[in-house]
Amino acid sequence: MDELIDILDAEGNMTFTTAMKSEAHKNGWFHQTVHIWFYTSDGKILLQQRGKNKDVYPLLWDISVAGHIGAGENIITSALREVQEEIGLTIAASDLEKIGIFKSIKNHSETLKDYEFHHTFIAELKLPFNALQKQDSEVEALKLVSKNQFGTELKDVSTYNYVPHDTSYYETILEEISNRLNSI
Repeated sequence: MDELIDILDAEGNMTFTTAMKSEAHKNGWFHQTVHIWFYTSDGKILLQQRGKNKDVYPLLWDISVAGHIGAGENIITSALREVQEEIGLTIAASDLEKIGIFKSIKNHSETLKDYEFHHTFIAELKLPFNALQKQDSEVEALKLVSKNQFGTELKDVSTYNYVPHDTSYYETILEEISNRLNSI
């Protein structure tokens, strides 16, 4: 789905211009996304398999919930909206813990360039897995994997069909979730 988004400079600052998402991807203009990683109190991480019709990385396993921030949209509002849309879960802003902003540059093709700043959150999944309702147009499947299994599989993302995010990004996610689990 195409949508109007804010355009950023290479340092992540607002340029006070907007463009359609497709135009930003075509031209390699920086923009914002939200990433929300869910974990359970018993040490599992929620993953989504990207929809088969996605432009990039179809059917690969990825972040629990992710999406673009609409033009003028508040980051937290965007995160809550994406969680509701993609997995049918209503959470409170206080459930989200921001762990950082990650710059990502991916040149998929001459006409598809993802230049993004990922506002990244973790949140505890407090409902049973079977209460989640995936958005069929965006999400092929959902699964829970143990933190230890996830850590092992990240050593070879292509074998386990994960989206090839930067290793440091995945390591940060795993470390942050591990820290929360150790404090429970």
